[in-house]
Order: sequence, then C-alpha cells, then structure tokens
Amino acid sequence: MDLLSPEEVRVIGCLLEKESTTPDHYPLSLNALTSACNQKSARDPVMNMTQTDVQNVLDSLVRKYLVSDRAGFGGRVKKFKHRFCNTEFGSLQFSDQERAALCVLMLRGPQTPGEIRSRTHRLAEFADTDEVESALDSLAGHEAGPFVVQLAREPGKREARYAHLLCGEVANVAAEPAAVAPPPPAAPDAMAELEQRVAALEAQVARLEQRLSPEG
Repeated sequence: MDLLSPEEVRVIGCLLEKESTTPDHYPLSLNALTSACNQKSARDPVMNMTQTDVQNVLDSLVRKYLVSDRAGFGGRVKKFKHRFCNTEFGSLQFSDQERAALCVLMLRGPQTPGEIRSRTHRLAEFADTDEVESALDSLAGHEAGPFVVQLAREPGKREARYAHLLCGEVANVAAEPAAVAPPPPAAPDAMAELEQRVAALEAQVARLEQRLSPEG
C-alpha cells in the first residue's frame, strides 16, 4: 500500500472509528466526516480541516481505492465509507483487536499498550495489556505490513509507546536487541588440575621409595 498523508490517515481513522461506534450513522456525510476529523477530544494532533480540505483528501483516497463515494448510499446526500480493510473490496484483513489498535494509533498518535487498551473499549475488547501487545506484534509482523513499530522507551516511563507506519518511517524507533555474546570458554578447574599434579607426584614418590627400598 502507498504511503498516506497525515490528513488521509485522519480521514480513514475517522471512518474506521465511526463504523464501529456509530453504525447507525455510517457511512458518513462530508459534514459529519469533517466534524469527526476536527474533534477536540480523542484526537492528537487536533486538526482544523475545512470541508474543502476533507473533500480533497477524499478525492485522493477514492483514486487510491481506499474510500468509496457511491452516490448517496440510498439517500440524497453523498456519503463515504472506507475500503481500507475488512471489506469486500480488498484483501487487507485485520482481527477486531488489530483493527482497533491501529485505529486509535491513527487518530491519537503514539501510545503505550495501556493507553491503547483504555481507548479501544468501544472498538474491541482486550482482557489485558498482554492482548494489546499481541495485537501490536501481529500488526508489526503482518504480511502486508509492517503497520506499527515500537518506539524507544522514554526516560522514567514503564511502557514503550507504539506508532503506526502508514505515513512512513518514524523517529526514535526502539533499537533491536543487542546480540548476546557467547560465554567465554570455561576456565580450567584449578582444583582438579592440582589434584592431578599431587597424584602424579605421589606416584613418583612411591616409585622412588620402591627403588630405594632394600627389598627393591
């Protein structure tokens, strides 16, 4: 898949979100989608896109076959739906948990697994952060991806953050684990070596005593 602009990511993320959270109002009109893109809550960064801006982004996404704008979807007002994933239009498939994790990363920027879990309760269920990390690992190793990457841990933070890669590479990626050097060869057992030398000396003394003995 081609790289996307931040505005394209925002539009697709909003369509993914509203498909799950407000299915009765999905697909979205241009006005509803613009409002979703410019929300002051649950968005980072906050954007201020005009309807013209959003329409231009939609036109670009339609050309990339990532959004459908079939006239009206049964109504007079043109509405829009994504073709990004889990649709009959493409091969990209995610589990509910993978889709939810990627969606909040698209809408709210880099986050820790704990933050992702707390912000996806309307999109998917995660029993614990281990399940979040499992979904993130799947996205990082996806055959069509990678879609996310782990960032370097910030000083004083217990959890590392993750970021999406839909706009390209990001800074502060966590370093690959350093290769573990093989252990040095084990040092000779000094005690065993000493015991061998003592035994050899004792045998030599015994032989000398036998030679010096009158009966020898």
